[in-house]
Amino acid sequence: MKRVFLSALIMMCALIAVKGQSRAELEEMRKKNLEEIEYVDRLLRSTASERSENLNELRVIGKKLNLREKLINEYGREISLLEYRISLNRMAGEMLEEDLNSLKNDYARSIVSAYKATKGTPAVAFILSSADFNQGYKRLKYIQQIARYRRKESETIETIYKELHKTQQRLEKDRKNINDLKEREERQKQMLGNEKSRKERMVSTLAKKEAQLKQDLAQKKRIAKQIENEIARLIEEERKRSAVTPMSNEMKVIGELFGENRGKLPWPVDQGLITSHFGLQPHPVLKNVTEDNIGIEITSSGTTRAKAVFKGEVVRVFAISGANMAVIIRHGKYLTVYQNIVNVKVKAGDAVVTGGILGDVFSDSRDGGKSVIKFMIYEEKKKLDPERWLLKK
Repeated sequence: MKRVFLSALIMMCALIAVKGQSRAELEEMRKKNLEEIEYVDRLLRSTASERSENLNELRVIGKKLNLREKLINEYGREISLLEYRISLNRMAGEMLEEDLNSLKNDYARSIVSAYKATKGTPAVAFILSSADFNQGYKRLKYIQQIARYRRKESETIETIYKELHKTQQRLEKDRKNINDLKEREERQKQMLGNEKSRKERMVSTLAKKEAQLKQDLAQKKRIAKQIENEIARLIEEERKRSAVTPMSNEMKVIGELFGENRGKLPWPVDQGLITSHFGLQPHPVLKNVTEDNIGIEITSSGTTRAKAVFKGEVVRVFAISGANMAVIIRHGKYLTVYQNIVNVKVKAGDAVVTGGILGDVFSDSRDGGKSVIKFMIYEEKKKLDPERWLLKK
């Protein structure tokens, strides 16, 4: 019988501990998602009074939808975990109750048996009425065994009572948590529906500006081409120079360290959200149109400093017509590019450290003061996905 009790206890503690850890992780993820949604809300509120309807605003809304859907999925997963934990607690509770009833019956039977064995005689009289010393000694040992058994059984019953009470408390707490999570999940679904409607209205409005959107896309391609040409020119110049002065050992070490920090690099801005991803992406409005991004775009709000993501040497600072300034930093065989910068604080030849200020990201007053930095990483001429290199937020 005790094996049943112990099995129930071990199973319950082990499985609930694992699921409890998973739930803690989900709660942490949910907290981060809510913080990011709040940040997106602040970005959107900054343009609410200006009726800003442009591609970047649409991308910010799209990002918020993704975060909201992720949050709803996390609520669903957490509810499933709690329901699973409730089923475990219920099963353990049933096993404990069964064990408790059996122990009670065994305990009652042991008392009756002891009473019959001693014929209801008090313990001292039972011992003294022995025929000889040996019989008295055996009767004493028997009474002691009975006392130990009763004490042990009593302690076991008390332990099971306490564990059963804890199980019932956990059940009640989990039921309340599930009700709370379902209410939150429902509120998030309602907000998601409203935001989807807002996005659809904006897409419909922007679709009427097809000529302007195509013009913007052409300008984006022009900027990307200018950056790629500048990098190609830079690499060719360095190739010729390296024939005379090869790359220093220090710069080679920096390149090796940069490569080792894949997925660990700090962001080029303190706070922001990625609103445009690397590589071939479907246009958010134009049907059957794609855009091939050479980097990512990170949207922030208000005054935003552009920072070097790793130590290195500034090798280019140049202007792009209609798109402010760009800064290129070399890190061994790697290059990082920061575009849409104003008030540039560095010049070619400057050594920079990780987190060093490069300038300000241009804040667009026509877009509620949003600041969008365009960030790229190259391995010589090869374009890399910056999201794979930056620290996950």
